Amino acid sequence: MNSDVEIAGDPLAIPHLLPPVPAHPSTVAGFAGLARAIAADRDHWAPLVRYDATLRWYHRLRTGPGYEVWLLSWVPGQGSGRHDHGASSGVLTVLAGELTERSVPASAPERPERCRALGPGAQRVFAPGYVHEVVNDGLEPAVSLHVYFPGLTRMPMRCAGAPAERGRQAVGS
Repeated sequence: MNSDVEIAGDPLAIPHLLPPVPAHPSTVAGFAGLARAIAADRDHWAPLVRYDATLRWYHRLRTGPGYEVWLLSWVPGQGSGRHDHGASSGVLTVLAGELTERSVPASAPERPERCRALGPGAQRVFAPGYVHEVVNDGLEPAVSLHVYFPGLTRMPMRCAGAPAERGRQAVGS
């Protein structure tokens, strides 16, 4: 089809012709992408990291509508304890060092524990009710980024092999 209409200039430079860009993620893939984008901006998060040999260090890095982003450090031997994240889904991204994630399928707690080594750049996405433990089994400190949606309000601790809550609430992994 021929047309006598020609567009002068760059039509993409005209904001009303562009599709709206979402200000905040609304899908699992969007939250994983947000975590990757934050991870790539090392100059922003690296100066904030602290290490504490007695307690796991954490810092809320960002909040948005319905979500929050946490930065955590792990010295060798530190772990989260077995827990879930209440009603929150999440994305865990390793920024530096190596972490080990131990999990047991909620639908089959009699199954053997599964261990995953997570190095820099590794991501784990989890749904509400997912029970796991994250530990720094290495010899070097590690840093991780955690995105929770909705924001984390509960982190029930679990006894190994038992689905019942122990009642403790905390932030992390």
